[in-house]
Amino acid sequence: MESYSWPYANEAGEEEIITSDVLVLGGGLAGCYAAIAAARKGQSVTVVEKGATERSGSAGTGFDHWESACTNPCSKVTPEEIAGAYVNEQDWYSNGIAHYIECREGYDRLLDMERFGGKIRDTEDEFKGAAFRDEKTKLMFAYDYRNCFTLRVWGSTFKPALVREMRRLGIRICDRTEATALLVGEKDGRKCGVGAMGMNVRTGKFLVFRSKTTVLAMSRPARVWLFDPDLVGLCEFRPMQSVGSGHAMGFRSGMEFTMMEKSVRAEFSAAGRSFPPYGAGNNHNTWYAATMVDARGVEIPYVDRDGKELTTVIERYYPAKGQKFFLKGGVIDNPKYEYRGPETLPFEELIERGYQLPFYADLSRMPEEERRVIWGMMVGEEGKTKIPILKNYTDRGFDPRTMMLQSYGTGWQSANFLDQERQFFGAPGGIMHDWDLKTNIDNIYAGGDQLYASDCAGFACATGYYAGRKAADCAAAAELLPYKEEDVFKEKERLYAPFIKKKDGIHWKELNMAIAKAMQNYCGGVKCEALLKEGLSLLESFEVDMVPRLFCENPHELMRTHEVLDILTVSQMVLHACLLRKASSSPLCFQRSDYPTEEKPEERCHIVLRKEGDQVLARRVPLDFFGDLKEEYEKRNQDYIREVAEGES
Repeated sequence: MESYSWPYANEAGEEEIITSDVLVLGGGLAGCYAAIAAARKGQSVTVVEKGATERSGSAGTGFDHWESACTNPCSKVTPEEIAGAYVNEQDWYSNGIAHYIECREGYDRLLDMERFGGKIRDTEDEFKGAAFRDEKTKLMFAYDYRNCFTLRVWGSTFKPALVREMRRLGIRICDRTEATALLVGEKDGRKCGVGAMGMNVRTGKFLVFRSKTTVLAMSRPARVWLFDPDLVGLCEFRPMQSVGSGHAMGFRSGMEFTMMEKSVRAEFSAAGRSFPPYGAGNNHNTWYAATMVDARGVEIPYVDRDGKELTTVIERYYPAKGQKFFLKGGVIDNPKYEYRGPETLPFEELIERGYQLPFYADLSRMPEEERRVIWGMMVGEEGKTKIPILKNYTDRGFDPRTMMLQSYGTGWQSANFLDQERQFFGAPGGIMHDWDLKTNIDNIYAGGDQLYASDCAGFACATGYYAGRKAADCAAAAELLPYKEEDVFKEKERLYAPFIKKKDGIHWKELNMAIAKAMQNYCGGVKCEALLKEGLSLLESFEVDMVPRLFCENPHELMRTHEVLDILTVSQMVLHACLLRKASSSPLCFQRSDYPTEEKPEERCHIVLRKEGDQVLARRVPLDFFGDLKEEYEKRNQDYIREVAEGES
């Protein structure tokens, strides 16, 4: 192997202290909006981001739609209706508080984005006259063309616009800096956040961030069950550095989490088994509602909620007769009858009817504006599609006017029968919180993918902003509390151990692969007490036998090593959560062979777990703990309601 020198200064072991009123961990959509909200309230703000904030996070390369913009001028639904539908659709294993914030404030954040310079309208009249475009506002809609609560947006413009606004507000941005642990103190006998610790991932410098309040706005877990050490760039729909480190540091600090037993359903990964996400033809989400054909070129029919076969393309975008609205995209697992939108027939029924594999998405059979908005806007703005899919396919001759793309399934899961694309959507586990999005640790708030049952871009922006303004209000009345030097010493020792103690041993990829195999074997689709305990025992053996042997050669590899240590912690959280739920549960996609009976309605609850010392403690919380959504929201947000009303007048 050819030797090379590390191009950055070696500052491993050096220490810097950074102080601000509000500390935001994570520079994705939620973190950026949290920082802007806090700065608008006059608080000094520091943002800590592992990558480069301008293009970091799940939305760094873009996203194609904004869900639940229920207050936009064309919407025919209310925040109460859509938030209620999200909760009901998941049989109440959902986050009513966060979804209501998303539905109530999501469009406000889009208007913010437009002021910052992001593109949310068809200002160039590229799609003038299309059925999904409102000619007066130039807003464009996805999925449900009657109710108009999901907007098509140019998400690749959003992160640069947010960073420009953050810089204008004087927010300190610490790029290429990983947050690794929370600093937790005590006041009046209660735990409270006093900041965090981290490391520059290029120089290795250790950083202590002091703050009055902290907002956790990092990613959901990833690379827990699926990891390919040879194709790490294709492993994840989200960026490689988004692994759930915020979950791990929160758990180590005694923070409460819930629905972690569902996380197996929410890992969105390809792990080298498939085409890149959205790179195969399908008819869900970004590709909705592409025309599908079988191997003979025979068109596969769409049916509405009631099973009525639809004969035109435009019918696919409207509710059935008597249906108020339908849900599509994002966090929808198995929509109930009243929320079910138009879809192709189930695979088994198609085979029974004589349709022949392989299937294809055939955009050439769609109206010109529908074809262009799927291939060119939606594919091109969503996630990593702009370069790997749109540009590369086009450069190699793909033309949607005359060509088709092979599909590996029909319906929302684009590989639901050939096991080619192991991607799972769902409402994953995350931080338990109150109506202020505050955790059980005082002065620490959370937004975006850190929350349990998190959703997509609109969810992240709305909850991030909400958490930021609540954290700012708290900081305005709080004092800067001290931290323990002992905690800093221990964290330094933990962080630098793989870098300074060894020159050979185990690489981070080996441990990541070992964890994934352990979780596949002991925490798969069907679980039982013996398997789950064996899985915990195996992960504990990794801590004893493998973790001390980890080594790396530069700060970047050290960051990757820290990520895998966090994945190990998250995996243990999941196993503990699975052990705590003593029943099978369809809404949680949770099956236990030793408790095969479906939980009774009166037994359904959130199981909330936290770690204290070496013990994992749990409590049970009613699924409807958040109360009446509109009433409880308005109790706590009169200042914001007045602010919005004044802005509209």
